[in-house]
Order: sequence, then C-alpha cells, then structure tokens
Amino acid sequence: MNALLYLSVVLIWGTTWLVITLQQGAASVTVAIFWRFLIATVTLMVILVLLKRLKRLAWKDHFYCLLQGCCVFGFNFVCFYHASAFIASGLESVIFSMAVLFNALNGWLFFRIKPPVSLLPASLLGFGGVIALFWHDLAATQLSPALLTGIGLSLLGTFGFSLGNMLTQRHQRQGLDVLSTNAWAMGYGTLVMALISLFKGDNFMPDLTLTWTVALLWLAIPGSVIAFGAYFSLVGRIGAAKAAYSTLLFPLVALALSTWWENYVWHSNAVIGLLMILSGNLVFWLVRPQAKTQDKLQKTGQAT
Repeated sequence: MNALLYLSVVLIWGTTWLVITLQQGAASVTVAIFWRFLIATVTLMVILVLLKRLKRLAWKDHFYCLLQGCCVFGFNFVCFYHASAFIASGLESVIFSMAVLFNALNGWLFFRIKPPVSLLPASLLGFGGVIALFWHDLAATQLSPALLTGIGLSLLGTFGFSLGNMLTQRHQRQGLDVLSTNAWAMGYGTLVMALISLFKGDNFMPDLTLTWTVALLWLAIPGSVIAFGAYFSLVGRIGAAKAAYSTLLFPLVALALSTWWENYVWHSNAVIGLLMILSGNLVFWLVRPQAKTQDKLQKTGQAT
C-alpha cells in the first residue's frame, strides 16, 4: 500500500509543475489558487459526506487545520506561482526537493524524532542526482536578482509545505482522520485566498479557455484531492521525513514529459542523475528504521 501511495504522489505531482505554467497570466495568483482548491474542497467534502467519512473536529483542531491550510493550500502556492515568473519550473522542482531536509529538521524540532539511518545517504544520492539532471540549467543561470528572488520564494514555499507536514503529523498523532483534516484545511486555505483576492480587488471570473480549464481541473482533482490525500496518508504511515523523499522523484516525471512534448535531449549528466536518484530510492526502501525508533513513535503518539 505504501508503494502505491508513493507512486501516485510522484506521478501526479510530477506533472503539476508543468500544468501550473498553463495558468500563468490568465488570472491573479490568488484567484487561480482559490479556484483550484474550491473545486478540490467541494469534491472532497461531497465524497466524504456521501461515504459518511467526514469527521467532526474540536475547535482547537479547526485552528490547526486553518494553519495547515495557510501552509499547504495557500501561501506556499502563492510563493511557487510567483517564483515561476523568475525561474524555470524544473529549477523550482529541484528546490522543492529540499522538503526532505526541512521535514527531517522540523520533525526533530517539533517532535524530537531522530531521522532514520537511511535518510542521509538516500537524500544525498537523490538530491545530488537532481542537481546532475538540471546541471545545464544551473550552470547557465547567473546569480541575478530575479534568480535570487525565484530561489528565495521557492525555498519559502517549500518551508511552508514542510510546516504543513508537521501539522498533518500532529493531526494523526491525535488520532484524527487524514481525509477530514485535509478537507477542512483545504477549505480554510480556499477562504484565505478568497479574502486576499477580495482585499486586492481581483476579478474572480475564471478564464474559460480550454487550456486554462483543463489545467484547473487537473490541478484540483488529481493534483489536490488524490495526491494530497495520498501524500498525507504516507506522512501518517512512514513519517514526514520519509514521505518527503518522493519530492526527489518529481523532476524525473517532469523530464519524461519534457522528452515527449519538448524533445528534451538526455545528456550524460542527466543519465548519471537518473542512476543516482534510482540508487537513492533503493537505499531508502531497503534500509528500514530500527524497531526502537518505531516504538518511540508509537509511544509518543499515544502520549500525545
């Protein structure tokens, strides 16, 4: 089951970086994010209500869902959408893979979880492979103010995503249903984006062109309802640090799409990068955390 969830996250989110670029310019960033998560929230809420899976939450839990919504379904995407105006989407995905490090550090900071033994070698191989894949882009880019702005926004968005992971981990330690907290967090993120758009005086009318609409539906249903549900289920099953390793595989999907649609040429450094990432993924799955670590997590969850 973990492998299926992991594969779903990689394949779906690997496409969203390219799809996001199809929405650029047609509407303001906050309006585009608002429509994406409005559709996702309504879809997920309806499904949960019909299946009688929508759980009630305490007011305190709603507050944490609000924070999660701001971190994962709001301001982090504001950063990513704006960053795409300064740097390539491929470079954004490289920076987003830093979620592995952020999650490991935040897990230690907030929950005192010692990172698994496999995390360091797997992350080094994976992140090194991502750099090798995009070496031509990195080498050709000068450290201009626009580049630094794009990198800074991407790092800020990635850190926000990591904080949202910690809130998800908090929910699951409290025994809360992952789909219910996800639905409420999406709703709160949508509301925050709507309020910001109203404050700015943005036009809420979406662009009804075929390209923009198809991109919106893909980002809302597979990219949000399915992928976020699968990802946060992984966070509960294997921990935020290990779940975030899936972010190291996103550029592989982006490259596959680029090879098909944009005639991407595979240089020797790209092949080396591919082998490094696959090796890191193998290390990640073969080296299991020690039983003591699992016991500690269970005891901590029960105590919380």
